[in-house]
Formats: sequence, C-alpha cells, structure tokens
Amino acid sequence: MNRSVAHVTEFVLLGFPGSWKIQIFLFVLFLVFYVLTLLGNGAIICAVRCDSRLHTPMYFLLGNFAFLEIWYVSSTIPNILANILSKTKAISFSGCFLQFYFFFSLGTTECLFLAVMAYDRYLAICRPLHYPTIMTRRLCCILVSSCWLIGFLGYPIPIFSISQLPFCGSNIIDHFLCDMDPLMALSCAPAPITEFIFYAQSSFVLFFTIAYILRSYILLLKAIFQVPSAAGRRKAFSTCGSHLVVVSLFYGTVMIMYMSPTYGISTLMQKILTLVYSVMTPLFNPLIYSLRNKDMKLALRKVLLGMRIVKNI
Repeated sequence: MNRSVAHVTEFVLLGFPGSWKIQIFLFVLFLVFYVLTLLGNGAIICAVRCDSRLHTPMYFLLGNFAFLEIWYVSSTIPNILANILSKTKAISFSGCFLQFYFFFSLGTTECLFLAVMAYDRYLAICRPLHYPTIMTRRLCCILVSSCWLIGFLGYPIPIFSISQLPFCGSNIIDHFLCDMDPLMALSCAPAPITEFIFYAQSSFVLFFTIAYILRSYILLLKAIFQVPSAAGRRKAFSTCGSHLVVVSLFYGTVMIMYMSPTYGISTLMQKILTLVYSVMTPLFNPLIYSLRNKDMKLALRKVLLGMRIVKNI
C-alpha cells in the first residue's frame, strides 16, 4: 500500500445495529450457527472418508464440497463474532482486503464446485454405462484441484489493484464484511477499469456456471422423464434434488445481491442476502444432503455410533 496516498490504515465495520442485549443475542446466534456448520460439514467429511460405500465420485465431490463450506463460513463468522464484541469494530487495512480476497475466492470456488457436481449427476443419469470409465478417481482429483486453483488464482491481481487505490476519506463500512461496493465507495479516486475487470470476471464465473448447471438439469429432466418406472424416476429425482436445492439457495441470493441495482436494495437487506449465501447455505447443506440421502444417513449413523463407542471406552 502506498502510505503517502492512502491515509486510511483501518476500516470500521458497523455490522448489525442494536442494543447490547441484541448484540449478545446475535453473538450467541452466530456462534451456534458456526459450531453447527463445522459439526455438520465435518460429519459429512468423516462419513465419506470412513464408509467404504461412499467411496464414489458423487460422495468424493460432496466431501470436498463440505470441506470448502467450512472454509467459506470461516471467512465471515469469526470476524463477525469478534466485531460484535469489539468496542471500536475496527479491522486493519490488510485484514480487510485479506477477508475480501478469501471471501470472493471461496465463493468462486463454490460456484465451480456446484458446476462440477452438476456434471457428475449428468453423467450418472444421462450416460450411466460410460459413467465409471469417465468419472474416474483421477478425473475427480483434477476437477477438484482445478476448482480450487481457478478460484484462488483469479482474484489476487484485481484485489491488489483495488488495495492500491487512495482511501483518504471516511473509513466506515456499513456492512459486516469487506465487500466490493462499500470499498469502492470509500475510494477517493475512481477506478472504472479495475472495477470493470473485477465485475466482468465475477459475472463471467457466475453466468458460466449457472448456465452450465441449467443446461445439465434440462438434459437430466429429459432423461428422468424417459425412465419407464415411477420408482426409477423418484430415485433419480432424489439423487439430483439435494444438489438442486443448494444451487437454488446459493445462486438465488447471489444473483439478487450482485446482479440487481444496489440502489434498489436497502443496506439491511444487502446484509441479510449476504448472510443467506455466506452463512445459511453452509449451515443448511449438511441437512439438505443427509436428510434426502439414505446412504448418507446410514454413514452418519455409523460415524456417530463409532464416536459413542470410543467415548464409552
């Protein structure tokens, strides 16, 4: 950072307004959300790792997705908890941009993961005979690694460029995290090219992945309706239903937040929408995938039973 130009050395995250009692309530609520998210996604990882019946491409991707969700929620909630208890509600300049980087990188990785999981379901239902030879362990590892690499290598340059802008005025951000729009609003000098590159890159990933997912599910629905038996159709719908619910929850709120005019959305509504896709989605994912999946429920029971036996010993 150029210290001769950028006079701001820290930002103030206003978070959620309210009295001290409301702040304590929010602290407990977010702490419970965080613990449940860690336990739920951690249980999925343990189930996939320990149960040999789940050593398939679909559950391999699901286990990695649960691992991603743990990191994604960790990019927001610990800072929210610290911010609620803080009197100054300040975050350092470098800490703000580090959170900005991880939040968008992990969000991009999640979009790519959802697209890869849609590809897996498409192959399993539309090309079942070729599925074992196409969706090999090696291909799964390549796809997972590509999601992480693309997600984390895409944003260092744009975010570094934004961090070099002069921030010499107000340092107050009316949000619970460091996001693009609040940061650009605090910059003393316009940077249309940097802003355009950032939004063009984010929009490309968003639209590319959602277009691919929609295309996959159109083909999936065609294949499912061609299944002669009602039991076969129910099984196919059950296999894809969990993923479709997660996609709808995540992309629905992200599209409203970033693809609609921000002047039409109140600050409080922006905070709520951000909470839905960054906090609530990782919290609901274990419930969505476990409640709708017989194999996952059996594996989770096996993990919990094993933990009880070890505890009793």
